[in-house]
Amino acid sequence: MIGCFYRRLPAEGELQAFEPTDDTRSNWSPELQHGSPPLALLTKLIEEQSAGSELRIGRLSLDILGAIPVRPMRTRTWIERPGSRVCMQVAELIADRKGGSPRPVARVTAWLMGASDTTDVASDRYPPLAEGQRVPLGPPFSDASGYFDAIDWRQQHTEPGAAAVSWFSPLAHVVDAEPATPLQRLASIVDCANGVGRALDPDRFIFMNTDTVVHLHRLPEGNDFALRARASIGPDGVGVTNAEVFDRTGFIGTSAQTILVQRR
Repeated sequence: MIGCFYRRLPAEGELQAFEPTDDTRSNWSPELQHGSPPLALLTKLIEEQSAGSELRIGRLSLDILGAIPVRPMRTRTWIERPGSRVCMQVAELIADRKGGSPRPVARVTAWLMGASDTTDVASDRYPPLAEGQRVPLGPPFSDASGYFDAIDWRQQHTEPGAAAVSWFSPLAHVVDAEPATPLQRLASIVDCANGVGRALDPDRFIFMNTDTVVHLHRLPEGNDFALRARASIGPDGVGVTNAEVFDRTGFIGTSAQTILVQRR
């Protein structure tokens, strides 16, 4: 690992505090955070809160509630729906506003399920993906810095008309040098599906996702993940990117993102 997305700051009462590093900066604006680091951080807080519960995360839903600035932020976590078999937990990222009160800028809602042994009926929808030779990314991602310095993005060759495929490895810790779970590492790259499956020329359009929703039928393993993604663009400035998510072992789940499309 070459760095971290966040550095832990002294807590402020019941709120934890973190300072984002340059590795969180977005390709859309260097003043804003890319969506993946907040998803990874809030996933980490939810996993820490649920430790020892015998529940595991089945769905992560990131909602971007406003511009996420690259400056110190606070977080809070809570249990929205308690339960021993089904539980909903929430974590928020809170930013100060100039001339206004602090406000949440990102929220992750997670459904946690009680784990049981279903090995005998386990199945995958798709066969595993094998990584091939990488091909050049092209602009704007090939020369983007900030967050893109903290991941290894390996775009794959795909036939015309097929969904785009890329492999990713995060190169940064989530917080300082604290250990990260495979789910936190996946969370730190899965928001990239919007870039992988792009259907528009980024020189002509801005296509920013407002959310990332990930469903996992099994937990990820390791540090290498593939996204097979495709975007659909509607006639009125709204699009959707859907992706299948893989680790080295095979298919692990899906993601979906709502896209705001604007002409430059």
